[in-house]
Amino acid sequence: MTFDHNHSLDFLNGTPWFIYECTIELDANYRRIALFLIYLFIFMVGLLENLLVVWVNWRRRHSASGVLFCIINVSLSDLMVIVIQPFFMMEVTLDKVWLWGSFLCKVTNLIYVVNFYSSSFFLALMTLERYLTLTRPSLPTLLPVVGRQRWIICAGLWLLSLFLALLENVHVDILEWDEPGCYMLPEHNFTEWFVSVAFLCTIFQFLGPAAIIITCNVLIARAVRTSPDVEGRRDVWLVHVYSLVFVTCWLPYHLVMLLMIIDDLDPFVFSCNVVEVLYFSFIVVQGLSLFHCVANPFLYNFLSKSFRRNLINTVISYIPKEEMVEQVEVGPKPNGGKEDPGRQRKMSNASTSQSDVGS
Repeated sequence: MTFDHNHSLDFLNGTPWFIYECTIELDANYRRIALFLIYLFIFMVGLLENLLVVWVNWRRRHSASGVLFCIINVSLSDLMVIVIQPFFMMEVTLDKVWLWGSFLCKVTNLIYVVNFYSSSFFLALMTLERYLTLTRPSLPTLLPVVGRQRWIICAGLWLLSLFLALLENVHVDILEWDEPGCYMLPEHNFTEWFVSVAFLCTIFQFLGPAAIIITCNVLIARAVRTSPDVEGRRDVWLVHVYSLVFVTCWLPYHLVMLLMIIDDLDPFVFSCNVVEVLYFSFIVVQGLSLFHCVANPFLYNFLSKSFRRNLINTVISYIPKEEMVEQVEVGPKPNGGKEDPGRQRKMSNASTSQSDVGS
């Protein structure tokens, strides 16, 4: 998986680092079991959630709501990484042994890192779009329904994600140690490559999107306090939950990554025990960061009244008409049994994000 680092290749003054005695003992078996259960949970729950989100929202992808457009892209991005979870589950079970060849090693890593960036990019764009729509309704939106602007922005974010992912993926391959493993191991200048990729990751995947998400959500919370259609304090604190969940998913990962950068730049800063804990915990926080694939659909869709309404309507539309005859006969609808087209348009254009705050 991405950023796996075989520390046995490092040397201190010409002496392998593992010559230095470590007194701490960490049980890798418990870690493997925990990671397998984490990946299994993310695969089962995240797959169901994101499939429902795409299924319900895809028919409304041409909606005037730019937020809805971002939600679809976030779910598609999360689905990409969810479908490769079985490879990670088997890799964890086999203790980092990779049995599926060089091609799948590169492809799965590329998909993982593309999601790594694209999910954060589209969440940041969605929050910015939401803020501008709520507080600057007279200004043109970032993702207008007409023209090519929304498709150009969308393609640009995907291409940027792919470019950043390829910077790492170009050096990902099978390493034949005791057993074959999938690692990022450039042939030359490993430390320089690792530090550069980790630095770009911290800036583009976490610090930049986090600054946009937190700032816009704080401003949205201030705006909705004075909005007449706000349901209460729930709408105010909920926008802060979006920021909190993003930081909770990614901050531990980037903190550990920062310590790994420091250790690579100066191997004498941390003791052997600290290094052991650091690299032991990295794989754990890496797995925990994937909880965003489960949290995003719940926060930005299932808490939304309009999404739940559209989900019910979509399910009903697939029920055979014969089973609904009794309901139709109980009481005919106004307008000759046809639903009000104005109301239908209103429902189709309703926002499905951020629990309808300001929609």
